[in-house]
Amino acid sequence: MPPWKYLGLQIAARTIVPQKLEIECNPKTLADLHSLCGSLNWVRPWLGFTNEDLDPLFNLLKGEKELVSPRELTPEAKTAIEKVQKALSERQAHRCEPNIPFQFIVLGKLPHLHGLIFQWIEGQRDSLLIIEWVFLSHQRSMTITEPQELIAQLIRKARVRLCELAGCDFTCIHLPVKLSKEERNSPKRLTKEMFEHLLQSNASLQLSLDSYRGQISVHALSHKLLNEEFHLIPREKRSQRPLKALTVFTDASGASHKSVMTWRNPQTQRWEADVEFVEGSPQVAELAAVVRAFEKFSEPINLVTDSAYVAGVVSRAEQAVLKEIDNEHLFRLLSKLIYLISHREHLFYVMHVRSHTDLPSEIAEGNRQADSLAAPVKNARLPDIFQQAKLSHQQYHQNVPGLIRQFQLTRSQA
Repeated sequence: MPPWKYLGLQIAARTIVPQKLEIECNPKTLADLHSLCGSLNWVRPWLGFTNEDLDPLFNLLKGEKELVSPRELTPEAKTAIEKVQKALSERQAHRCEPNIPFQFIVLGKLPHLHGLIFQWIEGQRDSLLIIEWVFLSHQRSMTITEPQELIAQLIRKARVRLCELAGCDFTCIHLPVKLSKEERNSPKRLTKEMFEHLLQSNASLQLSLDSYRGQISVHALSHKLLNEEFHLIPREKRSQRPLKALTVFTDASGASHKSVMTWRNPQTQRWEADVEFVEGSPQVAELAAVVRAFEKFSEPINLVTDSAYVAGVVSRAEQAVLKEIDNEHLFRLLSKLIYLISHREHLFYVMHVRSHTDLPSEIAEGNRQADSLAAPVKNARLPDIFQQAKLSHQQYHQNVPGLIRQFQLTRSQA
């Protein structure tokens, strides 16, 4: 007769809860804290502790690596433990009904998305049967992750888990989408055609739904636990086609540490430039140039870069979730880029080109201009001697006689 105890769980006639769990309310060392977090991580699928709930505790695992290194709970961590203790006494999962199909829903707000495997029994006082909660890893594998990729990871993980639990697939996957005020009043509200377009343009979602034969709904069932919505389809600012707009070229050099953006002024048809010295790799320096481009030009622009890394980052930055990284300078640049792109009002187009091509086109000319500005002064192919002297002085700080001697300038020019 129930309840049964099995693998740390207590299984009643209709519900499942973890067996009595002792919570260490005041861990003193890294070993104590790791043991506590491990226990909480184990009971999450049945009690629904989100990454957001446990973040204050997980963050304390960082720091000194010795097992006996001291740890002290922050006020936020103490609040998290209080939430856990309350959930242990109030929450539960349910045993599945063999004749009722399984459904899945994505919940939460970025960056803390999670999901729920459930069954729905119409006509009951509480129609929702919670089978298991599904969470993503606290530590993301990629530096920049698009919202669609997070959703795809949840769907993939949930489908694998249900196959293990019941040997079947979901009959319906719910992706409740929150629309902005403008979108609510627009005739282009989310439709089946819009979702199919999103699916066709996102490889991660395609893979997560491979061989899926059930329904996909953009609405949640009516229940207090299922009323969370998220932005699945942001109004994309990245155009898939080149724009009839200003074109900005970026480049950088590891030898000179120059971070360059240049463009042809539409009124004067003269090339203008913005050059700064940035420490770090050429990719970081070029990323800094791209950030300055988005800061300077709020109107529609075409962005041309010879860095495949930078082009990829810019393409994925809108509404993206950023993983914490040790390089503080790179982290600040990526954070600023994500903010600038996500809050843009006008479209932009990003294009990757191969460097040092001698093709007869405006794109190759712009790339040559950026390359010349980024190169060390002794190698730069600048037709303007005064511009060479100016860049040389920015880097080496020569005095007036030195500039006159090196570049044959007049004293007034120097």
